Amino acid sequence: MSPYAVRVEGLHKEYAVQGDQAGTLYDLLGGLLGAARQRGRAAHAATRFQALQGVGFELKAGEVAGVIGRNGAGKSTLLKILSRITAPTRGRIEVRGRLASLLEVGTGFHPELSGRENIFLNGAILGMKRAEVTRKFDEIVDFAEVDKFVDTPVKRYSSGMYVRLAFAVAAHLETDVLLVDEVLAVGDASFQRKSLGKMSDVARGGRTVLFVSHNLAAIRNLCSRALLFEGGRLAFDGAVEGALGRYERSFGTAVGWASDARFDGPLAPSIRFDQFLCIQDAEPAAIHDPMRALRMEIRGTALRDIPVLDLKVSLFRDGLHVTSCHDTDGDVPLRQGPFVSTFDFPAGTFKPGRYSIGIGATASAGSWLWGPDVAALDFSDNTGGRPLDRNAGMLSIPYKARRLQDDAPAAAETSRVSTEGGGPP
Repeated sequence: MSPYAVRVEGLHKEYAVQGDQAGTLYDLLGGLLGAARQRGRAAHAATRFQALQGVGFELKAGEVAGVIGRNGAGKSTLLKILSRITAPTRGRIEVRGRLASLLEVGTGFHPELSGRENIFLNGAILGMKRAEVTRKFDEIVDFAEVDKFVDTPVKRYSSGMYVRLAFAVAAHLETDVLLVDEVLAVGDASFQRKSLGKMSDVARGGRTVLFVSHNLAAIRNLCSRALLFEGGRLAFDGAVEGALGRYERSFGTAVGWASDARFDGPLAPSIRFDQFLCIQDAEPAAIHDPMRALRMEIRGTALRDIPVLDLKVSLFRDGLHVTSCHDTDGDVPLRQGPFVSTFDFPAGTFKPGRYSIGIGATASAGSWLWGPDVAALDFSDNTGGRPLDRNAGMLSIPYKARRLQDDAPAAAETSRVSTEGGGPP
């Protein structure tokens, strides 16, 4: 049997969810006279939340496994237990070798220490000798792009500098097991690409990686195995495509709003948004093919007549505002009652990856409404056979290009070009 790097057996994690213990003056005075009675009330009000339920698996040395699942499925709890940030309620974990984790921005950093000092501090925490850290020091600083600020206390770093240095330390120091949560999402687009490339190098170098992400394209490209969590249980453990297929099917009947979607602004009492759908081939879908036409559909209800209303869908990627699309082209009223707004995009508009959706509206007299991150839009890594270096960027837009030379006839070609400028079109 091949040696394992991580073993998890019968892992459970419970949290106490405390109920409201009443805040009246009568209850407070009663507590002075009967503390035991109040403790009984508190114990009765407390409920138990099962974050993990009987999870078990093994990772072989050098294996790269992706962890996927909806929010609240137990993914981050698993990584915190493996990192020994929190203890399991019961069960057993075993990690062979040094373990580094990147779960939150700057985990393990001391804000008063400089970047240089924190690099050596993290190395010491991982059990590395000073000579080992010194050997990797320049490479870490170059990767993090903080050479001008390496002797500045990290409390003065921006969030981007923080996460770059934190990832560089975790990825470059010579650990046997690396745990990475979705924290890479806070970096800019260039840093995310570089970090994913470094993780690929780490994986090829024989280190064991457990990677939690909602970026399904990254899971496909980096991982040889996937663990799917549902409601605190390990629902699937096996091939990446099998796990992603089951995960994608789980969204088939889901309402298209994020569970914490919130709309704010003076117009909020006047409009109710009921559903957001992304449709391909006349069917709602969770994962979309970028080489097929797409329709976005917003269903809602106007709670009063609004003389002028402009409703828009805004797309974001890697923290950048990609574009906004409007459902009207002028001063159009919205009558009281249900409405449907549709937005149609031709095949080939979007590039593979995840987009965040915001929905807003403006009316006369400066009234507005806005809901950020109300849904996510995932596109598969289908490139239509185009080379990857010709598929960079966020969107594809129609254009015409022409090359002229004295000794050759003019040639024109209709193609696509990246709006991001991150690589050749």
